[in-house]
Amino acid sequence: MSDFLFRGDLSELDPDLSELALIEAERQYRKLILIPSESAAPLAIREALATAFQNIYAEGYPPEETRWMTESEILDLDTRLAHFRRYSDPRYYKGVEYVDVVEALTRRRCAEAFATPDVPTGKIYVNVQALSGAPANNAVYHALVEPGEVVMGMDLAHGGHLTHGSPVNRSGKLYRVVHYGVDPECERIDYDAVKALAMQHKPKMIIAGYSSYPWAADWSLWREIADACGAYLLADIAHVAGLVAGGAYPSPVGYADVVTFTTHKSLCGPRGAAILTTSRRLSRMIDRAVFPGEQGGPHINTMLGQALAFKLAATDQFKALQKQIVDNCVALNAALEKAGLRIPFGGTDTHLTNIDCKSVVGPDGTTLSGDMAARILDIAGIVVNRNTIPGDLSAANPSGIRLGTPWITQRGFKEKDCQELAAIIADVLKGCTPYLIAGRRRPLQRAKIAFELLNEAKIRVRDLAQRMGSDEEVPSHGYPHFYYLDDPAPDSPFAVLHIGGREAEGLLRWATSARPGEMTPGASIRTQLQSPERAIEAVLSRGMKANDWQLALASPDCTLALTWLRDLSDGYAFVDLEDAHVKLPGPAVVSQQGEEESLPEADSDGEGIDKPWYVGVAEGKGKALPNFEWTAGEEGEPRRTALHAIHKELGAKMVAFAGWDLPVWYSSVLEEHLATRQAAGLFDVSHMGVYQVEGEGASAFLDCVVTNDVDALEVGESHYTQFLDPDGAVIDDAMIYRRSKDAYLLVVNASNDDKDWAWLNAVHAGSVRVDNKRSWAMVFGRQCRLRNLRHPSEGKD
Repeated sequence: MSDFLFRGDLSELDPDLSELALIEAERQYRKLILIPSESAAPLAIREALATAFQNIYAEGYPPEETRWMTESEILDLDTRLAHFRRYSDPRYYKGVEYVDVVEALTRRRCAEAFATPDVPTGKIYVNVQALSGAPANNAVYHALVEPGEVVMGMDLAHGGHLTHGSPVNRSGKLYRVVHYGVDPECERIDYDAVKALAMQHKPKMIIAGYSSYPWAADWSLWREIADACGAYLLADIAHVAGLVAGGAYPSPVGYADVVTFTTHKSLCGPRGAAILTTSRRLSRMIDRAVFPGEQGGPHINTMLGQALAFKLAATDQFKALQKQIVDNCVALNAALEKAGLRIPFGGTDTHLTNIDCKSVVGPDGTTLSGDMAARILDIAGIVVNRNTIPGDLSAANPSGIRLGTPWITQRGFKEKDCQELAAIIADVLKGCTPYLIAGRRRPLQRAKIAFELLNEAKIRVRDLAQRMGSDEEVPSHGYPHFYYLDDPAPDSPFAVLHIGGREAEGLLRWATSARPGEMTPGASIRTQLQSPERAIEAVLSRGMKANDWQLALASPDCTLALTWLRDLSDGYAFVDLEDAHVKLPGPAVVSQQGEEESLPEADSDGEGIDKPWYVGVAEGKGKALPNFEWTAGEEGEPRRTALHAIHKELGAKMVAFAGWDLPVWYSSVLEEHLATRQAAGLFDVSHMGVYQVEGEGASAFLDCVVTNDVDALEVGESHYTQFLDPDGAVIDDAMIYRRSKDAYLLVVNASNDDKDWAWLNAVHAGSVRVDNKRSWAMVFGRQCRLRNLRHPSEGKD
């Protein structure tokens, strides 16, 4: 062809993106999605998003008189086109004659969907151009409130939304925000307290509507409060718009001055928003606030999808869906509470509920965090989001999770299915063991779960999901991202797993009886993998490329080994049931690579006898190595640093310290103390011990002799750490700096320099004990090179 059009579908033009789309479809089918703000837009709506309307710019609005046209009048294309040709329209672009029809139709159908017996369709003014919920709310602020004026909204920690005045959001930065919350005793909104707050602060606008508060709003009371203090009332029904349209939630239309909502949550439409008002004056202000105040051209393809969503919202099937969403959530909530989990806010009568994860407590008193709960549930196949609940001090570390039933109800869930799902959630959460680890600023909450319980939950979720519907054909196990412990074994006698990624060697180092880092490329070794169910015999091979490992084993062991290695890599399954802190390196890529008729030949046995530890380590037996002993030499004349002559020339007072002749001050202690505090201090640290550990195995060696995770350092990063003896006593402290991929700089105290150097070399040589339980064991990574950078033999370095 002589044109420049790119022909072909997605799979032809970009197979990678096409595969991503297919994998995401499989994720949505295999997992049970309980995000209250998500739903499945019907395939027809997604088709609308892919139409040629995507290509159109259409800044401005259709003719105002189309607001009062019926659907048949709007769709009378001959009449509409004749009118357009003669009078055009108010938009800034031409080529929008069909766009006018789409937007007018969408506004009409939206008004019909939200009309009430008291407020008919013709009295509702609709804007469908806001790109999403936050831009819609921003437009209302823009239209009705001046920066600096008072706005009242629900506290984010109690169930509000970022755009309701959160200090991290623009709404909290531009306006004086007064937050209302829930009564601390009953965790319900106290409307009398809200009214007293409103009368005290006299807000210009009150926002009613919630993001995680689970009880329906009393719109008449909100109207009463707004009238009492002279405020506009904004009803943000982003979450419950579908429930409102379906008659399962009270409508704010006729009570609120303005109503905003998204079309992609319980409305099950495309990602967009709508703004409603019954005031023509406010309608004009809002239209100008959306365009040109907040944004440029609208997304016409989204409007096309919205038009279909509003049409579907008028059906009996949609009304039945919305009722079932609420019934399912009430059933889910009751079953979770019966299982012993505390439900914040005291329950629900809408589409969402919450769980207080603090009701799960570890042996040391640590409570389960919302973040850990959400992560582990996601691994099990249940998708929720962490969320603040009353009592939380920060959204950065919430103690709750939020769950909703729109998506699972679309797929066919009924109350009994929700009770079954609640049982899985309760088993997973109550099976978690929370614990603390040290963090840079504060202790961090973490959690572990038993391998068997986690994988049983995965299977229960899978089976429940497969009983439910999907609006498109989903590949059956077409991608290597979903594994279950009961997956069938490969047909061939043997299978090969691939383990890759930066942490692959570290994972295999501790998960198998082999010493993988000491294998040469192309080598193979017989090894053992100890899973929670049984020991697995395998042959480990090192590929010719970096981070490339193969584990060949009998086919009946394939799924168990793959699942266990992946769970170890993920880091949430117990490695040691007696110590939740034990965690193997990760993440690594673990997948099935192929099938074989026979095992590869192994060059040697990796029995793990001389390893200090690995998962499932046997008692073993060997010749005990001696303890490291150090006798300091007699002190002679103090040594001199490289800068010693300069110190003397500048008149420094010198003293003996740690065997070195070092400067104390040049002028006076006070003068130099002040200079250092007020400007900068230049210190001679050339007496410190400075070593370099380099080459393959450097990180493995250092991970055995210091307390911190050395391999986690990026190039250019450093951290403080300690050397420990076999009893866990501190030998010395040190700083480690990662200079390059396989080179680490160690700086140790001058007073311990000789001792530290001797100890490191003895450990490196395998001539001293590193573990009292396995007194014959030797550390990993002994093929690395140790260098004392202060020794004259290092020359320039």
